[in-house]
Amino acid sequence: MHVQFAELPVFDQDRAKAFYTDKLGCRVLADAPMGEDGWRWVELGFSGAETALHFVARPDDAPSPGPVLVLVEDDVQGTVDKLRAKGVEIVTEPEEAAYMPGVTVAEFRDSEGNRMVVSSRLREAS
Repeated sequence: MHVQFAELPVFDQDRAKAFYTDKLGCRVLADAPMGEDGWRWVELGFSGAETALHFVARPDDAPSPGPVLVLVEDDVQGTVDKLRAKGVEIVTEPEEAAYMPGVTVAEFRDSEGNRMVVSSRLREAS
């Protein structure tokens, strides 16, 4: 069993689609009309992941108060450096997670004001 998609609140689908494909390297899995209001079914995938992102309408463009997704990447500092170089807003620099010693986390904002966490994997004790 796996999660097919996670819903991500966005205000502007085109802006969000560009952010996730250009800045995070997602691929477009679906982009099709959905309803008469101009909203589309947009689904994006990360390389190597089974779970996709699906855009849902956000009532406004106010920033999210807390993280909406946690993305796992072994090189958190390198990922933050690449995101910064692409103009992504870094909210917190890489640091050890207070809630999980040995795990490095950092936060950034996407084009829609959503706070995201990039986290290293928990290393198993040897």
